[in-house]
Amino acid sequence: MKHISALMLIKAAGGTPSADSITAVVTAAGGEADADAIAKLLADCEGKDLNELYAAGAETLKDVYIGGGGGGGGGGGGGGAAEAAVEEEKPEEEEMDMGGSMDMFGGEEGGGGGGDY
Repeated sequence: MKHISALMLIKAAGGTPSADSITAVVTAAGGEADADAIAKLLADCEGKDLNELYAAGAETLKDVYIGGGGGGGGGGGGGGAAEAAVEEEKPEEEEMDMGGSMDMFGGEEGGGGGGDY
């Protein structure tokens, strides 16, 4: 499959596939090229239009039953309950009475001047 993919990439880029170019693409993608498989692939594709081969393959595959086709839409509701349970386990923080009344700047509540602002 990697050799066919490399061949198609080369063709899509406007190049002419060869054993060396297919090997270079496969190697660049981190794979190992099989010289015998490449030679067989090139021999099988010789004299054929790859666009026609692709169209014929797509036409053949359109009738293949892949399976499934439904379901899969549900199942998203369970995750929220687990998060809610985790949040409920956290201890609630209590507000502390600091004694006296202070504003947010550290002075006495109601303004009055004692701050550095």
